[in-house]
Amino acid sequence: MNPTRFTTDDSSRRDFVLGLARSCLGVSMLPLLEGRAGAIFDGSSRAKQVPTARNVIYLYMSGGMTHLDTFGCVPGADTMGETQVIRTSADGIQIGGGLPTVAKFMHRATVINGLTSTQGAHEQGNYFQHTSYTLRGGTRHPTMGAWLQKFQGKGNPDLPGTVVISDNSKHPGGGFFEASFQPLVINDPSTGLQNSRRLAGLSEGDFDYRLGLSARLNSGFEKAYDQSAVRAYADVYREAVRVMKSADLTAFDLSSEPAELQERYGSGKFGQGCLLARRLLEHGVRYVEVGNGGWDMHQEIYSRLPEKISELDQALGALLGDLESRGLLEETLVVLTTEFGRTPKINQNAGRDHYPKAFSSVLWGGGVKAGYVHGRTDRGIEVTEGKVSVPDFNASIGYALGLPLDQVLFSPNKRPFTVADKGQPVIDLFA
Repeated sequence: MNPTRFTTDDSSRRDFVLGLARSCLGVSMLPLLEGRAGAIFDGSSRAKQVPTARNVIYLYMSGGMTHLDTFGCVPGADTMGETQVIRTSADGIQIGGGLPTVAKFMHRATVINGLTSTQGAHEQGNYFQHTSYTLRGGTRHPTMGAWLQKFQGKGNPDLPGTVVISDNSKHPGGGFFEASFQPLVINDPSTGLQNSRRLAGLSEGDFDYRLGLSARLNSGFEKAYDQSAVRAYADVYREAVRVMKSADLTAFDLSSEPAELQERYGSGKFGQGCLLARRLLEHGVRYVEVGNGGWDMHQEIYSRLPEKISELDQALGALLGDLESRGLLEETLVVLTTEFGRTPKINQNAGRDHYPKAFSSVLWGGGVKAGYVHGRTDRGIEVTEGKVSVPDFNASIGYALGLPLDQVLFSPNKRPFTVADKGQPVIDLFA
């Protein structure tokens, strides 16, 4: 018997509970029990914008998606490399030739061609794009899904407020918010929630008895150490059990979807992740992120890009068509973004390097202008019109959701934070 298992050491108890969560749910939880004193509200917000979207599907192209070869094309420019442009369903909007399916939905899109970031490294750029704050040693900042849940609650009380479908361990998660605001992370959408059912030989009564016994054994510790970090352990148990017992657990099961529809999305993790995102929205999860890595192309970009863009085109085209046919696109903001663009100049290795100075993102549905381009670059090099900073971009997402952008919350170390730092929403993006 190992006596250290019965001490009140915070680290060992945290490891035990996280292990239990993995066993019960078959997923990894982002670091959620470190320094969670909770956020404190600073009065009520002055911002009272009316939301244009209820849900967000956030498609994150990890690694730095090349803007000139996708949505930031400058036809005829010497920076275009080998990429040819195609017309789209929106007058005056041309995109990369590898996106013919997505081209059919550009009449529902707003393209932002004036994005600019201050971060040119992957980890720092990823963190900045997700939080509007620079990566620092002490404070971990919440992402938009956590802010949404903090201000407006969950869409379905039995399911997580945010789901992240990605194998990228660098996602910032819920930052300094309490454990209940951390996202559920799924690495492989096609397998659903592994080990989320009771053992065949364990009745519900026995299961509940064991949970009750565990709660009684823990009660003395919880009374002796009445702290938010300790209470977070109980939150993990409750969240896990609530999901396990919910009828909405079926939301994670893609096998119930028609084979033809699954094939339309594509068999890869990104395509199946987009399909799962749509299912989760239908079951009340309001913020779903789907990651798609592999965009860091410093060498041989034109031998690697066709496969990557084809995967994006298939999955995104299927998602947009599916949302539109089900009447979900009007209330759902689909966001396609990345941490930075890639250099207009092809390097000596036939690739493109990191380029935070100018890049592109696209929004569909959720109240944005139809068939609209915001911003302009000089051959993809400099933003010459309609510059949008990363905090401004995130403030625009928060604006669409009706979040109080000027509401101040304090972190555990009493530092003040808002949804998008000093970012201001770009009102011109909305109809």
